[in-house]
Amino acid sequence: MLDSEDLQVTNTDGITVSACRVLVDECETFENHFMWGYYLCIENNSDSKISLVGKDWFITDDMGNSFNDNTAGFKGEIPELEPGECFEFTSQAPLKSDNAVFYGSCKVVTEGQANSKDIRIPTFSLAAHKPSLSRVLN
Repeated sequence: MLDSEDLQVTNTDGITVSACRVLVDECETFENHFMWGYYLCIENNSDSKISLVGKDWFITDDMGNSFNDNTAGFKGEIPELEPGECFEFTSQAPLKSDNAVFYGSCKVVTEGQANSKDIRIPTFSLAAHKPSLSRVLN
């Protein structure tokens, strides 16, 4: 389930990236880690076909621990988006803290161009919030 109240959006050269944390329906902790989920939607609002060739993003918690994903593609695929199309991506990361921040970029190649460009992903918080007793009982 998306936490749409926290949806953050950036737009660079006609490419819109929306991002937010995702409620993980599993236990909050896993072997002394907090399991965070995140959602990205990359929309091609440009006039050209694009390929999402990689990513370089970070999750840094309030204890200074950092997780970096700077791999090619998205879970083994290199999405190609025609103008007007979008690509949705979700993943999870175990962290040792209940508060962290997600930031970085994705690498995009525009059709007919040789070099990739970095498209900024909006920065968003992975802050733990416990449901109130009234929400649990309802």
